[in-house]
Amino acid sequence: MHAIKFVALIVLTTFLMGSSFTVGKLGLAYSSPLLLAGYRFILAGILMAVFVIGFRRPHPNSKRVWIRMLVIGAFQTAGVMGCIFLSLRTITASQSSILTFTNPLLVVILGTILLKIRYKPYQWAGVLLGLTGVAITLGTQLEVKIGLLFGLLSSVCWAVSTLLVKRWGGSIDSWVLSAYQMLFGGLLLLLASLVLERPFFIVNGHSLAILLWLSVLSSIVQFAVWYYVLQRSDPGKTSAFLFLAPFFGVLTGWSVLGEPLHPSIIAGGLCIGSGIFLVNMDLKPRSATTKNSKSNA
Repeated sequence: MHAIKFVALIVLTTFLMGSSFTVGKLGLAYSSPLLLAGYRFILAGILMAVFVIGFRRPHPNSKRVWIRMLVIGAFQTAGVMGCIFLSLRTITASQSSILTFTNPLLVVILGTILLKIRYKPYQWAGVLLGLTGVAITLGTQLEVKIGLLFGLLSSVCWAVSTLLVKRWGGSIDSWVLSAYQMLFGGLLLLLASLVLERPFFIVNGHSLAILLWLSVLSSIVQFAVWYYVLQRSDPGKTSAFLFLAPFFGVLTGWSVLGEPLHPSIIAGGLCIGSGIFLVNMDLKPRSATTKNSKSNA
């Protein structure tokens, strides 16, 4: 892939990832958090399901695989996104995006404990640097807000879902998995909204525009662009650019919502971004890289 095209697509997809926190916070003026998240992913999941059915992507023929997609959706969509939208009630979009995107750091920790994966020393250095960034970001807080806990929990859920996809996702078409995990997660969020909150959604031009942005641009388009880039470049090196997502979360929170850029947020965000870069810098084994280069030749 041409370098300019690669950079443009990386900036687009990470911008959509990061700015969704700001757009989501805007949406809370018109909807309860879990209901907004549920509507977002039910709509995105339905549109993606129509796509995978229409293009006859291979669907699972086993109930066990469908249950696995449901479990992944429970963590990736319901867990991650539910916690993000709940966090946005009491903390800034900047803080929520920084906390959520610590998930690559937790993947290293949980992968070592649960899957016995061996990581390189510089990746562990990235984990320590990232955790230091979290401490810096939150260290100046005078009170522990519930949103901070939800922000951290969203990262934990994302890390768990990453490991589940690593273990189960190889036998499932990526487009099919994305479509149905979003749909299942959206339905779980809708159920949680009915049980855990007083759901409301004010229908007007602003709320519908926000919902469409979150469902189409920040879900479907962001996913499609991200996987397009992953399939045409080195996944390990491409994933290293995930540090741009919290950067755009902070930038759009400041420019759109007027959120203050405290020195602790800037310093902590830089440490976390650097840690994510180190963790994802070279995840592909040397043997796999050599094999791929030979096959391309």
